[in-house]
Amino acid sequence: MATLGMSAAEREAIEAFRRDVVEPSMTSLVILYFTASWCGPCKQLGPLIDKVAAAFANKGVLLKKVDVDTDKLIAAQFRIQSVPTVYALFQGQLVADLTQFRSETQLTQTLDQILRQLPVQGEAQQAHAEIEPLIAMGEEVLAGGDAARAVSIFTQLLEMAPEDPAVVAGLARALLADGRVDEAEEALALLPADAGKDAGVQQVRAALALAREAPQVDDLAPLRARVAADPEDQEAAYELAGALMATDRDGAADLLLASIERDRTWNEGAARQRLLKLFEAVGLEDPWVSAQRRRLSAILFG
Repeated sequence: MATLGMSAAEREAIEAFRRDVVEPSMTSLVILYFTASWCGPCKQLGPLIDKVAAAFANKGVLLKKVDVDTDKLIAAQFRIQSVPTVYALFQGQLVADLTQFRSETQLTQTLDQILRQLPVQGEAQQAHAEIEPLIAMGEEVLAGGDAARAVSIFTQLLEMAPEDPAVVAGLARALLADGRVDEAEEALALLPADAGKDAGVQQVRAALALAREAPQVDDLAPLRARVAADPEDQEAAYELAGALMATDRDGAADLLLASIERDRTWNEGAARQRLLKLFEAVGLEDPWVSAQRRRLSAILFG
């Protein structure tokens, strides 16, 4: 904002805006709320904005209110035509117009989406960055097949960051891989409601649903023997794939793809439906899923 030709009071207002809004926005997401004492809708929206901003404070969200009558210059710079007007700023730039959102759910969902896209640095993000190497170690151990050790690692991390979605999701997946389905569900229940939108948490919930659907088989040896003895046994292959989905995605995918290749219409396409559920559990953006999708396409359209 240019200050040439401005009065001392106007220059002071500009400097205060830079100090209180622009500079904090370099690392934080600033909710800029234009309001007025005479504005009826503002009296309704104000408490809601306060509540949502407070809930997101540890995630690097700051609330700055601008009275359009007191701070006329700032309101003019933003060309405010009516109040309430609500903007989101990051690094000195407008990144979203939040004015249309008048419910807690709408504001919360929108802020969650914005924070996923921007490198905002709040306490929650900083705490996550500090334990990120330990999370990566737990993931590596889990990927290596040592579910019990992964449970131990993520349990220790949970004491450090009990509401970190990556930690809780990692613990739930480790418990699931260790065959402790009920405990995995209990771990997810520790998360606050808004963490349910986290992609990792959604994947674990999908995996839990698969585990609940899977045949309850204590010993897979007889099923494996059936499949080995008769590779054309669609029912045995389907049951074995279901039992493997939560712990051996490669084995489950191989069985389901082979079943589809043999007869894609078997049991009204049950193998393909189960495979798609596996993709959802792993995560549709995961490279592994992309590779399996290519294999499926080659079978269906090759």
